[in-house]
Amino acid sequence: MMRGMQRSSDRLLRKLGRKLATALHMQRARYNPHVHLDFEKLRQTLQPGDVLLVEGNARISGAIKYLTQSTWSHAAFYIGDALVTERDDNTNLRLVEVKLHEGCVASPLEDYRGFNLRICRAKALSEEDRAKIVAFMVGKLGLSYDLRNIFDLLRYFLPAPPLPGRYRRRALAFGSGDPTRAICSSLIAQAFQTINYPILPDISENSVSDAARREIYHIRHYSLFAPRDFDLSPYFEVVKPDLEAGFDYHEFVWD
Repeated sequence: MMRGMQRSSDRLLRKLGRKLATALHMQRARYNPHVHLDFEKLRQTLQPGDVLLVEGNARISGAIKYLTQSTWSHAAFYIGDALVTERDDNTNLRLVEVKLHEGCVASPLEDYRGFNLRICRAKALSEEDRAKIVAFMVGKLGLSYDLRNIFDLLRYFLPAPPLPGRYRRRALAFGSGDPTRAICSSLIAQAFQTINYPILPDISENSVSDAARREIYHIRHYSLFAPRDFDLSPYFEVVKPDLEAGFDYHEFVWD
């Protein structure tokens, strides 16, 4: 009887958790990107292994941007045509990403047309290591978040939780039995750690304050990486499609 009650309780929590997660991922109205991005140039510039940062306009995006003090609320991993079949065309390129309400899924690149985006690329990545991290991410497809952790979901409904700065990042993983399943950038960080590729810099004893040093040492564990860490990392290159395409300011047409 106790087992039956437990199963019934688990089903109820998962059902409620699914509704909360879906609500968190609802898109807000009146989103306008700050700059125009040529999406076709983006498509041509991306390489498998690139990290695509997304500003995002979902309810959960505001909380993550506040907690990480960054404009980037989401990170996705570009796998190119790794999942393309003979029935697909060349435009069916994919991202692997983690969403609360869906888990780890492969999404069309097209889903992020019209958003503020940034490409972060691991520098001098060997083809062997590139293949390894792509295989790692593809192997995680289907990983799901335990939607019974209702408290984990409820904290994202507060757009600006009243937390001191030093605790904000840790709030992303607080309460979760497996933070990797909750935070989009954690799984990507774990992938790069499998090939020993650095994300945050080594800290010299005299370069930063004690508080900053403790924070950076702490977040070296993959579970607490945030999307902005790929942007800030000295080992990831920010790639801009317009410049990669051979931009010449002499040809720029002013209105």
